[in-house]
Amino acid sequence: MAVDLKSDSGRAVVLRLIASADALIEGFRPGVMERLGLGPEICWEKNGRLVFGRGTGWGQDGPLAESVGHDLNYLALTGALSMIGSRDRGPAIPLNLLGDYAGGGLYLALGMVSALLEARSSGKGQIVDAAMIDGIASLLTHYFGFIASGRWMFERESNFFDGGAPWYNVYETKDGQYVTVAPVERKFYDQLLDALGLDPATVPDQLDRESWPALRRQFADIFRTKTRDEWCRVMEGRDACFAPVLSIREAVDHPHMRARQSFVDIDGVLQPVPAPRFSRTPSSVRSAPPVPGSDTAQVLSAWGFSEAEIADLRSSQTIT
Repeated sequence: MAVDLKSDSGRAVVLRLIASADALIEGFRPGVMERLGLGPEICWEKNGRLVFGRGTGWGQDGPLAESVGHDLNYLALTGALSMIGSRDRGPAIPLNLLGDYAGGGLYLALGMVSALLEARSSGKGQIVDAAMIDGIASLLTHYFGFIASGRWMFERESNFFDGGAPWYNVYETKDGQYVTVAPVERKFYDQLLDALGLDPATVPDQLDRESWPALRRQFADIFRTKTRDEWCRVMEGRDACFAPVLSIREAVDHPHMRARQSFVDIDGVLQPVPAPRFSRTPSSVRSAPPVPGSDTAQVLSAWGFSEAEIADLRSSQTIT
């Protein structure tokens, strides 16, 4: 639905919806909802149980709260970006997965669910301040543990999970494609060595960092001797933590993805199915995305607005 939030009548519509809502999510800069007359305190006057979710990059306070920004900026400021990429070519851009979706959207979703559960017992709502910088920092908790224990090197491609370890890496194959290996555990690492035709007795210890550059080059030379599909056949049935690097189109057609029905076609648009999966109340994509405003009358009717009220709101251009 679409409502003009800058009009008095539009504000009244939203407050009426809020009176019987469980939660509200907004993604404006700090202070905008207050200026619209829809801040938390006003909303709680209508509904004290309302959970008020606020999704931003920088958060609701601090020197940068009013500043503009995007995923890449948040990754940069939290230190995450400095840890991703090549030693020689500088930081790599990991799409906008870490800030927008993981550190932002998923942390907001978790916060909303948590606050909604708490409101059931307390009868009181609260603000969920879901800043992307906070979510990204939280995702880095494991690495702060490495740093605290002295097991993290600050130079890229020098650690277990940043491309430094030869056994946790991406390799080019004979046909210019790529494969991944990630046998962190020793028993799986031994399976990888066997698949590569290497005798464990002749290979340096898995955790010997000094040997990693040379061993990485050796692995790279071996992987270039076969095509990606040939390596898939070699690794078939082995617990070597191996997977080919597939394009999106290839991923959709992979037998495992097909078996789990991981993608669905809705009105000619291929897309992932909802995740995670629920055993008793399974989720589904029920329709294509609606045109903004196309369901306004239906939604308002479901929330108790009469046909006359809806007609008046439409004639005054409060709704579309």
